[in-house]
Amino acid sequence: MKLVSSDSTTKLDAPFREAAGALMHLMTSTRPDIAFAVGYVSRVMESPPAEHWIAVKRIFRYLQGAKSYGIRFSSGKDVDFQGYSDADWAGDLTDRKSTSGYLFKVTGGPISWGSKKQSSVSLSISEAAYIALSLAIQEGKWVHKLLCKILTAAGRATPMLQFFEDNQSCIKMTKNPVNHGRAKHIDIKYPGRDLRFPACLNTLGPESSETCKLLKESVTSSKLHHQSPWAHRNLTHQT
Repeated sequence: MKLVSSDSTTKLDAPFREAAGALMHLMTSTRPDIAFAVGYVSRVMESPPAEHWIAVKRIFRYLQGAKSYGIRFSSGKDVDFQGYSDADWAGDLTDRKSTSGYLFKVTGGPISWGSKKQSSVSLSISEAAYIALSLAIQEGKWVHKLLCKILTAAGRATPMLQFFEDNQSCIKMTKNPVNHGRAKHIDIKYPGRDLRFPACLNTLGPESSETCKLLKESVTSSKLHHQSPWAHRNLTHQT
């Protein structure tokens, strides 16, 4: 999904805001698979062009085809906590800003997710991934702390906070605080961001890589079915 802001003064005769609001409610409640797409179309709420309305209808058509899917949690005794982040580098065709995405899973099912446009232009994929990871760590620390309180009160063991990242340069920057020549500008633009998590930042495996891909691109029903067993399963009753 690649949309460009329009200078057209023609007013769109469609309930765009209402539709976008309904999609936002679905996304924040139970649909992490549409987080990127909904965030993208919601950037132009004032006088949206016709292309954005077409994109909104496409999201509804996707949901119609995937309405029998729901979030899945594993039924094991151990509780694990995993976080993922990624970025759509220079994905906005108007200002070339990137989009950050994050998702956190507990026992295999997503419990927290988000997609947010970055405030400045990233000069490299590594920089975009670094900023996305920063957002994910901020959210992850809070969610992990809350989860540990709940498990402690229930007399259960608390899980370690784990992050997964697919950009090797970003991982190296978080584990090595030395400012290399190509990365000095990142520390200058974003001072005070300490992302050194060497004990819990991991390289992605094949399944985790698919998780990160869904944080920065639109999803199709076939992709949800074949590539995302972590997020949804078919809930249609079978006899």
